[in-house]
Amino acid sequence: MSSQLLRFQDWTDPVPPVRREVLSALPHPDDGQPPLLFVPGLGHGAWAFREHWLGHVASRGFAGYALSPREQGSLRAYVHDVVQVAVGLPRQTVLVGHGVGALVVAHALARYPARAAVLVAPVLHGWSALGAALRANPLGTLPVFFGGGLRLDRRQLFGAELPAADGYVDRLVRAPSRVYRALLTAPEPAGPVGAPPTLVVGSPDDRVVTRKALDRTAARYGGAPLLFPGMGHDLMLDAGWQEPIDAILDWLVKELADRP
Repeated sequence: MSSQLLRFQDWTDPVPPVRREVLSALPHPDDGQPPLLFVPGLGHGAWAFREHWLGHVASRGFAGYALSPREQGSLRAYVHDVVQVAVGLPRQTVLVGHGVGALVVAHALARYPARAAVLVAPVLHGWSALGAALRANPLGTLPVFFGGGLRLDRRQLFGAELPAADGYVDRLVRAPSRVYRALLTAPEPAGPVGAPPTLVVGSPDDRVVTRKALDRTAARYGGAPLLFPGMGHDLMLDAGWQEPIDAILDWLVKELADRP
């Protein structure tokens, strides 16, 4: 019922079209593996996956795509963009969402029959994440309660072993406060279409997503989280970035073998 209502809303109040930024890295040769579409969280863009993960998945035989969120968007618009990009790819796609991008992917799974899904450091429960952010970075978080934007700091996003973290922090874009309010009150995602295998990945040392939240999200999809101690929220940029993406691809290869 919820997906029917969503489609009716799309028909009566369509999402405004935009020019989408989609970065890609393609394998040579292309062996017909499903493509991966990476969806970043708030403040991040497709660049966050171009740094390491896009080229790495291509080196392992998978086409990698990363979608930047539209400016002045909404959860419905972000979901719409993910579904439209996924439908336009040559094969049934694996959706990979990071942070709030995982929330977008969770909602997109109710609209698009993904080959599989990966939720990386997922922010599916906004109030829980905001509470963790308030404890770790009160000065950067308090403005959200007064109409301002969230300002994440280095300690929330990265482990201690990444010397160039400040360069990444400077590239973050502050989203409008109304976007944060909408995400905090977002409804629970509907069930995925086709029950795709879903992996939850995170770090017990993440200062944005708590271990309890990781366990709760993984249990929702019938499993336990795959954990990488010592890393921060931005697993795709942190020192040791190769370990989580290799684990994700190893899991995906196994799932593809078990479910041809």
